[in-house]
Amino acid sequence: MKRRSRLFITAFADTTTTDCFMKTITQILTEIVSDAFEKCGYEKELGAVFVSDRMDLCQFQCNGAFAAAKKYKKAPFIIAEEIKNIIVENPAFLKVEVAKPGFLNLTVTDEYLVSLLSEMSSDSFLGIPQVGENNTIVIDYGGPNVAKPLHIGHLRSAIIGESLKRLARSCGYKVISDVHLGDWGLQIGLVIAELQERNPDWECFSPDFTEGAVPELDADMLNEIYPFASKKSKEDEDFKVKAHQATAELQNGRPGYIAVWKEILRVSIADLKGNYQKLGVDFDLWYGESDADKYIDELVSILTQKNLLHESEGAMVVDVELESDKAPMPPVIIKKSDNSSIYATTDLATIIQRNKDFAPQKIWYVVDKRQDLHFTQVFRCAKKAELVPQDTELELLGFGTMNGSDGKPYKTRDGGVMKLSDLLETVTSAAAEKLSKSEFVSDEDHAEISKRVGIAAVKFGDLINHRSKDYIFDLDKFLSFEGKTGTYLLYTITRINSILKKTNTADSDAPVKKLYTDTERELILSILLTGDVFRHAIEEKAPNYICDNAYKLATVFSKFYHDNHIINESDEEKKNNWLALIAFTRKLILKHLDILAIEPVENM
Repeated sequence: MKRRSRLFITAFADTTTTDCFMKTITQILTEIVSDAFEKCGYEKELGAVFVSDRMDLCQFQCNGAFAAAKKYKKAPFIIAEEIKNIIVENPAFLKVEVAKPGFLNLTVTDEYLVSLLSEMSSDSFLGIPQVGENNTIVIDYGGPNVAKPLHIGHLRSAIIGESLKRLARSCGYKVISDVHLGDWGLQIGLVIAELQERNPDWECFSPDFTEGAVPELDADMLNEIYPFASKKSKEDEDFKVKAHQATAELQNGRPGYIAVWKEILRVSIADLKGNYQKLGVDFDLWYGESDADKYIDELVSILTQKNLLHESEGAMVVDVELESDKAPMPPVIIKKSDNSSIYATTDLATIIQRNKDFAPQKIWYVVDKRQDLHFTQVFRCAKKAELVPQDTELELLGFGTMNGSDGKPYKTRDGGVMKLSDLLETVTSAAAEKLSKSEFVSDEDHAEISKRVGIAAVKFGDLINHRSKDYIFDLDKFLSFEGKTGTYLLYTITRINSILKKTNTADSDAPVKKLYTDTERELILSILLTGDVFRHAIEEKAPNYICDNAYKLATVFSKFYHDNHIINESDEEKKNNWLALIAFTRKLILKHLDILAIEPVENM
């Protein structure tokens, strides 16, 4: 064993540097096996190594012999044996076997696992592949309208967008998040028109107003006025025309309307920030559609110069239909007949702005997938007009709906749309009731812990689903201490906290030096495979893989904890190794939770 360890250190000096740990364990093993394929005269690409789904037989597997058999006219079993004869000499492997008709089964040594774990624990990125180095992403999520309260329809964009932002940053990308406020459209015109009808004597509504103060508004007033005005516009044609006219005059710079608009923004943004803060969501930029307004003339100029803009039924449009389209693709409307802008106009102008300010390689939009047609039109127009380089990734990361038990979009009991603040109060109250009998939660911490547990339950319940899927909102299920829930993950952290406190090792950074049991090996393998999970998650832009991995780490830890009496272990060396392992497990689960924007709790 000592001879093997010395060989191990020598053989793997080149694969256990901090720089190299950007590679995952499967990538490292793939390189070893690929080199063997090449030495035997076969293509390197055949050496891909995957995690085995039969851990009782082996830890990893390579099936490249089957593809090689077709190309090189040899039996896969013979090819696999050739590869085995080379890699069996590598000290990383405990066992290399060929299973008919040509599977290559691989199991690595405990020393190798411990070595990689040591590198991972000392790596500032925790082994997360830095695939985004030197790349910039602008991520557009949130998308609330000013003068309107956040409601549960805004929940998924906020939760998914925040997690994707954190995931991308953890993978090395420079990420700029933008809430992209709806602050320049008809909803503002509706509010202005209603304010004017209620307060015709306000100075700002005078045609000759140039500058001056406007009366202070508040969030409650705006939250009442918008739905009132919206309903009114559906019943009163004259008021509807007035609201559209107010929108156009605002966008054309009428001073009094601009003054009212600025007051609406002041009140709305403060209210929105407070609600997003409760949800644990923040943005680098609080830009709105209005910030893109100054780029609209440039947009129109570019489209005109490229002969893309033409008149259609009084509006100015750009055709984006392709010959390959199987369904009709309407043109993009740039200017309506009254010369006002619409969503497509400001979205295209915003792309110009983002390209000028940040020159991103990617712009992601976390928006309801039912807006797919709109974004297809916008992206095609942007590329056709060369508003961004052709290799800039413009992508809609569409999400499904949050549904009630009836399978329809979630509503309040009276059939209305629930405010986000009301939802957060509901889940916090439910968590408080769940924790009311806990002897580990003090009275002074009860409110804060209830809030964190409730929000964790909602976030994990959402993110565990692939973002494109609809899901059922089931608070009782989300708050369960058992199963795949955020509550279970928080509970797992508190169990580890308890062990580390009782052993006075809460702040320990000691390394794992040796393995003793099968459950340790399983836990370390799960930890080392985390890099692959992160790579998959960022490639698919899907936080559900992070949720699944966090749950897997928690369940494997629980198995390890139940199989071994850690606190009462008499062998100090063994005990210290176990404590080091669970301390790093805690650190890694906390990293997962941070990416999901879930705050941990000390006790539950």
